[in-house]
Amino acid sequence: MTVATAFAGMRRVTPVVFKAGCPDCRGRFELAASALRLAIGASSRTTFYSFTCPGCGAAVRKPAGERIVELLTGGGVRTLRLHSTV
Repeated sequence: MTVATAFAGMRRVTPVVFKAGCPDCRGRFELAASALRLAIGASSRTTFYSFTCPGCGAAVRKPAGERIVELLTGGGVRTLRLHSTV
């Protein structure tokens, strides 16, 4: 099967974008999945997403609850699983 055959009939896919805000410059914007990173830790305190503010360049880190994790992973955001050292 060729690539053309495999994708025949598929429609154009709309890229996923996420709305975000910067706590430093108070800017509001939309980010592609490739601009975000998700870290999943052992607890809610160690699970967060991060990005660089396109407005001011600040490194932003925000907590990610279960729903946010679900949305980000479903939208193709790269995920890092943090392991606890016990």
